[in-house]
Amino acid sequence: MIKLSFLRDPCNGPKAVLYITAMLNRILILIPALLVSVFLVPSAYAQAQPLQGNVPQTQQQLQLSFAPLVKKVMPAVVNIYTKRVVVSPVNSPFLTDPLFRQFFMNNLPMRQHLEASLGSGVILHADGLVVTNAHVIEAATEIVVVLADGREFPAKLALVDKASDLALLRIDPGKESLPFVTLKPSESLEVGDLVLAIGNPFGVGQTVTSGIVSAQGRSSLNINDFNFFIQTDAAINPGNSGGPLVAMDGGVVGINTAIFSRSGGSLGIGFAIPSEMVTTIVAAEKNGQTGNSGVVRPWLGADMQTITPEIATSLGLPRPGGALISQMHSASPLLNAGAKIGDAVISVNGHPIRDAAEIKFRMATVPVGEKAKFEILREGKTQALEVPALAPPDDPPRQETILKGRHMLNGVTIANLNPAVSVDFDISQPEEGVIVTKVPQAMRMRVVSPGDILLEINGTKIKKVTDVMKALGTPSPQGYALVILSNGRVNKILIR
Repeated sequence: MIKLSFLRDPCNGPKAVLYITAMLNRILILIPALLVSVFLVPSAYAQAQPLQGNVPQTQQQLQLSFAPLVKKVMPAVVNIYTKRVVVSPVNSPFLTDPLFRQFFMNNLPMRQHLEASLGSGVILHADGLVVTNAHVIEAATEIVVVLADGREFPAKLALVDKASDLALLRIDPGKESLPFVTLKPSESLEVGDLVLAIGNPFGVGQTVTSGIVSAQGRSSLNINDFNFFIQTDAAINPGNSGGPLVAMDGGVVGINTAIFSRSGGSLGIGFAIPSEMVTTIVAAEKNGQTGNSGVVRPWLGADMQTITPEIATSLGLPRPGGALISQMHSASPLLNAGAKIGDAVISVNGHPIRDAAEIKFRMATVPVGEKAKFEILREGKTQALEVPALAPPDDPPRQETILKGRHMLNGVTIANLNPAVSVDFDISQPEEGVIVTKVPQAMRMRVVSPGDILLEINGTKIKKVTDVMKALGTPSPQGYALVILSNGRVNKILIR
């Protein structure tokens, strides 16, 4: 209730009261209209604006989940437990002393102990074929595969391919049925696609994380010999290695293998080996390749250089991309197909080439015995070449020999260089020479290491194993002067 008091005008009196009363009635009538305009009009205005983004509109949309996809794939994802024998020196308070380590490390008493580790894997076939990372089962003396439903199976190594960091295991389910997944080409992915990573991080048990494809064809890494990876921000941690990277239709597009991390945990930068590489080792195992010898892959016999912006300009390319042929072996199938030094490889089997590393990956996925279609650029014109996928020739014969004698190379194993040996050590080599293949543990890093190439001994050019034996068989009071190619650098060493 509002009480109003007025000052009475001695001249106008009652007329003033009537006027004020009439005005007050008008104000009271307008108040509800003002309230409606203040509170209702903005609401109507807001309802007239279009919604920004894709907001769930129904109860079904609010309940969208990855659960159906996880139920489809997770039963085929396994935990892998391994045991390996580790040899290490007996603890000594002097091990922290650099001088002590330099002179006495190789003479310390050693001890053996069992070390347990864990990883992940995924079943590819109902008959018990499991894929994981090679580093997960490296040097394992015992491997146990545990399914998501709790069943455990002892596993045997079927094929280890260190070059791709992949391994195949075999388990015997007997009469039991095993769930399995389907491989899907990673080429079907696009940057931004949703993916799931499934594995056993830190041994906590089966874990699912989600993310997107951050990049395709990452090659600026040094994880395996092919350096061609799917990058994802789905959380991957230690223990996830060997687990699947899953597309939204349930197809496995990659095998999670590494993370970039400063702390040891996930920073949202994980890498997976593309499914195309998995397909090659499955085919190799099916064709009879087994054990630790790896997979025989096509050999190009050529060195490639990534095309930079400067090279692209000189070749008349609109943008950098592709690889320039800088060197070829005389037996190179690329050379025999018609390629020349200076040609630019711009595509392989219809896939545009981004850099030199991609050619290595593309050829690694071509079965030996088939042909690859190369598109090259020469003097501004493109040409098509059919390059046979051939295994690296093991010629000339390796003639692997253990050196004996009163010299510092006593016990070192050497062999003649040939394409097959060069592939084994992942080196780009001269067409002839001698390579160090094995070095006794006590001698490592002192004079030579596996993969070093002997170029000269006491001024004698080394072209084959017999040259080394002859040079070392001639005593020299001044010692032996060695010229060695090691990690791309030429080193001169004098041994007395």
